[in-house]
Amino acid sequence: MARAPRSIATPIFLLAVTSVVLATALLFIITFAGPPPRPAPLRLEALAKGLSGAPIPFSDLRIARSVGPEPRPQAGEMRSPNAESLLARMARLPVRDVRVFARDGQHNPFELRGGFTVARRGDSGWYVLRTAPEPWLTHWHEVTLATMGAALVALAALAWWIAQAIARPIRRLGDAAAQTRLGMPVAIPRGGPREVDELADALAAMQERLAQGVEGRTAMLAAIAHDLGTPLSRIAFWLEQLPDAARDRAAADIDEMRAMLQSVLRFAREERTGEARVRVEIGSLIDALAEDTAATGAPVATAGGPRAIVRGEPAALRRMLANIVENAVRYGRGADLHWAVDKSWVTISVDDGGPGFDPATSAALFTPFVRGDPSRNRATGGSGLGLAIVRSIAEAHGGDVTLGNHPAGGRVTVRLPLD
Repeated sequence: MARAPRSIATPIFLLAVTSVVLATALLFIITFAGPPPRPAPLRLEALAKGLSGAPIPFSDLRIARSVGPEPRPQAGEMRSPNAESLLARMARLPVRDVRVFARDGQHNPFELRGGFTVARRGDSGWYVLRTAPEPWLTHWHEVTLATMGAALVALAALAWWIAQAIARPIRRLGDAAAQTRLGMPVAIPRGGPREVDELADALAAMQERLAQGVEGRTAMLAAIAHDLGTPLSRIAFWLEQLPDAARDRAAADIDEMRAMLQSVLRFAREERTGEARVRVEIGSLIDALAEDTAATGAPVATAGGPRAIVRGEPAALRRMLANIVENAVRYGRGADLHWAVDKSWVTISVDDGGPGFDPATSAALFTPFVRGDPSRNRATGGSGLGLAIVRSIAEAHGGDVTLGNHPAGGRVTVRLPLD
């Protein structure tokens, strides 16, 4: 039996606990195993020996020795008469020959804490013992920073590994969702934390519901078209009794209604294309389409282009390009096809000689039943589904379509991923 995946909260919780425990342990080690950040106080007896030139025992202070004029206190130091009296007695010197400058906060008269300056008068001048300035980073600080830096690197590596383990299945899921199209389900990847698997199940169920909705809509439209065919046939029969002029106009209306029903059915089918996908050479497809269209007398031309292989449904791709060419011929007085390859994409452009596209309204032309010519007269024809079908097919093949202009008219650009 497969083990259930862990919750996404588990690694995050473990990372937080590990960070706290590791930081606490390092703080404990540094505090109790390392040297203190400040030197221990120094007793006057040791200083008395130091004034005679002997080494100062039991001290980790950095003390500078010098001979010169009477010393001045360092910053923050004040003269301490009590310490001078005690130090003179211990060193067996007159009090007038001893100077002691110490910082405030000296609680024990027999020791000096922190920085100080101690001196005795000699034959050649004053012999001075003075604490050297503490460096900005002591050895204790360096050890502390190095330890914390190593801990930070270790925790950062662990956090990065956990973050990638969490983000990787979410990223795969997002890629699958971006590739999903109506009528073209994709495999929803599994694996990862429990919440990601639950999201994958929800996406798979949603994809199934969308597919069922498309199938239901297509079946409904087919049923409507079938049911409308019978009354339209009866109306056509009764039209035979009308005068010739009225009969011709009514027959044209019936033909237009049938054409609109066929367009609606075709649009519904395009959103659920399910043909086998094969490698298609775009150049050959465009050349064949241009040749067939030009044979009907339409002004269609192509300048050729590089070899470009895509994976898709040949019939759907041809239908997409045929719709664009048909619109260019109908509304733009001709079509000029050309294509180019850039990295992993092939870009197909269809130029016409019409008025072009208004950037403010061009996006709306991809909406079903929206037409560039709002009059809906028989001269222009169409039901407003051509560009909607073009976009549906392009997106089903992982591409996109945009409307723009060139110096002499409008331009429709389709991008498809290369195989």
